Amino acid sequence: QVQIMESGGGLVQPGGSLRLSCTTRGFVEHYYGAAWFRQAPGKEREVVACIGSADGNIFYGESVKGRFTVSRDNAKKDIVYLHMNSLTPEDTAVYYCAADKVVCPSTASYYSGGALFDHWGQGTQVTVSE
Repeated sequence: QVQIMESGGGLVQPGGSLRLSCTTRGFVEHYYGAAWFRQAPGKEREVVACIGSADGNIFYGESVKGRFTVSRDNAKKDIVYLHMNSLTPEDTAVYYCAADKVVCPSTASYYSGGALFDHWGQGTQVTVSE
């Protein structure tokens, strides 16, 4: 049984940084893609970033390009990080980690609704405010 758990959310001031962690359990091998999604109140869920098991298989949503970085722990293959810099109030949302035996698509439309991933965490709140 696959389990996913996010951590690292919290309150941060505009311009600040935060690192989220996603820990997965249950994948027999480490060949899976992991994605970060976020959903703000009254808005649709949107993809933030995705990282696959192959080198270079990384995708970023347009709104976070150049500010966020997704990575995998080289030693602990079951941990995926989301490094968030230059945060703005528009980044306030619940951030979800999702994973499945997939390659990260290079087109945003494939992430729509998150249907590509069967396994999801409970989410962690990120609030950017003074």
